Amino acid sequence: MTLKFKYQKKEEIPAEHLAFYAERDGAWQLDGDGVADKTKLDEFRNNNVALLKQLDEQKKRFEGIDPDAVRTLAEEKRRLEEAQQLKAGEFDKVLETRVRAVKGEMEGKLSAVTSERDTLNSRLVAIQIDQGVTTAATKRGLRVTAIPDITARARSVFKLVNGVPTAFENDGSTVRVGKDGIAPLTLDEWVSAQAVEAPHLFESNAGGGAAGNPGGVGSAVVKNPWKRNSAEWNVTEQMTMLRNDPQRAAAMKLAAG
Repeated sequence: MTLKFKYQKKEEIPAEHLAFYAERDGAWQLDGDGVADKTKLDEFRNNNVALLKQLDEQKKRFEGIDPDAVRTLAEEKRRLEEAQQLKAGEFDKVLETRVRAVKGEMEGKLSAVTSERDTLNSRLVAIQIDQGVTTAATKRGLRVTAIPDITARARSVFKLVNGVPTAFENDGSTVRVGKDGIAPLTLDEWVSAQAVEAPHLFESNAGGGAAGNPGGVGSAVVKNPWKRNSAEWNVTEQMTMLRNDPQRAAAMKLAAG
């Protein structure tokens, strides 16, 4: 006897077959590996047959057609139409058509160039501003977890001008000057101000070179074991930091250059 795949109610299942069914999706279905609803299988099979038929029809429509030959014929057709228009004295129409085609091509190229420029500018910003501020802030005890925060803050102040990070006031056009009141604000000076305005971004034990002494540019007290040609270089400390705090290690290596 063939087992039915699905029953809507438990009472409909013959008692001797009840053990072969399980309740799923509001109905009682045959419980077994590889068992599927015949209706769904038929639907799936019919859909595949229909798709294959459509694909075969499309192939027959374009059978024997050479795409290059089609493009050549289209170009020849355009030239003939232009020749007819020129004979009829419709120079303006011919010129307008050609200008429209050239304009579309140039706009496409301009869009590609603009996209490439924006991508390169974004990379340059990441190198010049993000890396610059991370390096300066790390020397003052920046917390590794605060890198995204401080780089976002820096981008709201600094813009690249001739490849150089330049600070601007809130109006976005007035250059912000540094502590001498003349020269533009530097990344180091801005980081010193952040140590006061946002001390939570820096390690609490960074000492006078961090939040405790915003004016102490160059007074970094955080030793960097990756700093070459200095007494701070220490392979043992490098390995220890890489093992215990890989994120901070990465920031230290970045700051060391």
